[in-house]
Amino acid sequence: MSFFGFGQSVDVDILLNDADSRRRAEHKTEDGKKDKYFLFYDGETVSGKVSLALKNPNKRLEHQGIKVEFIGQIELYYDRGNHHEFVSLVKDLARPGEVTQSQAFDFEFTHVEKPYESYTGQNVKLRYFLRATISRRLNDVVKEMDIVVHTLSTYPELNSSIKMEVGIEDCLHIEFEYNKSKYHLKDVIVGKIYFLLVRIKIKHMEIDIIKRETTGTGPNVYHENDTIAKYEIMDGAPVRGESIPIRLFLAGYELTPTMRDINKKFSVRYYLNLVLIDDEERRYFKQQEVVLWRKGDIVRKSMSHQAAIASQRFEGTTPLGEARTPGPLSDGSSRQ
Repeated sequence: MSFFGFGQSVDVDILLNDADSRRRAEHKTEDGKKDKYFLFYDGETVSGKVSLALKNPNKRLEHQGIKVEFIGQIELYYDRGNHHEFVSLVKDLARPGEVTQSQAFDFEFTHVEKPYESYTGQNVKLRYFLRATISRRLNDVVKEMDIVVHTLSTYPELNSSIKMEVGIEDCLHIEFEYNKSKYHLKDVIVGKIYFLLVRIKIKHMEIDIIKRETTGTGPNVYHENDTIAKYEIMDGAPVRGESIPIRLFLAGYELTPTMRDINKKFSVRYYLNLVLIDDEERRYFKQQEVVLWRKGDIVRKSMSHQAAIASQRFEGTTPLGEARTPGPLSDGSSRQ
């Protein structure tokens, strides 16, 4: 950043101590592209160096102090002026004075709490980043470096199957079953659909994975539905007594863990949407929420707190696996 024609006289860079060995993860940016960032987990230490390189070695750089921050924040796109910080740590690297030569400052944020997963959605962004600032009288020199955080969960103790009976009175009666109600991101959804009564001509049936992003509170609540996947179950007319198997692999889709009321700002939920289409192009559908969670590649000793967070997210979910009273499927538009 520059004012009055005077350019920046120093280059600032942030280097992690374990940059050579630390794993990177792909993450979607706000413009929809994917980039790779250093991957961290809850409780891990973030350490490195802030490097200053003077562009003119013969010229001194006066400053009002040098600091580095570790920040976790939520940005709602409809309220871009306000950044909601849920983690804010600061390390002072230098008191006010002069920088006479290029140099580097060490920093360490020990066992940093990172309670939420990095997320870029349609109306909200949750990001973690390091920010180095050289304070100056006219204009600060600022350098930011984003990182990605994944939240790991323990295997849920209760993971009952989902069984439901739905139908249209005297026309259609089906029973569907999914083997679990909570799936990790590389899991396989296994299930069956039983046709108990078929008096309408069904020509096509599919299961959709729908992501529902909810942002805001009160009157300023926004819902965005995104169909992540469409899986064709059947093409043709079923008959009474027929059983259709379901086997849907999640690993190939862009999914995140289920997020519930993150910092009271947003939620991300996932639904399995069973869609039937008759020969007159009428659509009948039934939605069922499922919980998605991230399974760790390795067991981490520092994940005890993360497991507690995960268990809190599983609490308060609609009891799954209970049979419900048969009711009419929604008829008409596929819009949820």
